[in-house]
Amino acid sequence: MQIQDDKPYDDINITPMLDLAYVLLVIFILMCTASVQGLKVDVPKVPNKADPLGKPKTKSITVNSEGKVFLNTTPVTLDQLASELARFKAKEPNFPVVLKGDATVQYQPIMDVLTVLGNLDITDVGMGAKGSK
Repeated sequence: MQIQDDKPYDDINITPMLDLAYVLLVIFILMCTASVQGLKVDVPKVPNKADPLGKPKTKSITVNSEGKVFLNTTPVTLDQLASELARFKAKEPNFPVVLKGDATVQYQPIMDVLTVLGNLDITDVGMGAKGSK
């Protein structure tokens, strides 16, 4: 019986490489599921008064096309607006205000609302606008 040394191999046996890949896959799955489990901990509960996500602090002032003023969704006069904002400022000194005006509204009602905000020293004011298309 003679061994032929000049004949190259026609195929490569990949079975040992697949065995190694499967072993590594099983080890990876075991390690990942073991790290996901964890310890059970009873976390303390926060009282509702200290909940920062409770009520939103932002107040919305809207001036419609007829010049009527709305605080959030309630129609108000300028005097009522000043008293409501003063009450909010007594509770929360730095609350933000968003002022939205209709595109067709006259400039004067917007200036009246800005004057009320300035008299109450409310400085965190944003103007609502639509984005361009």
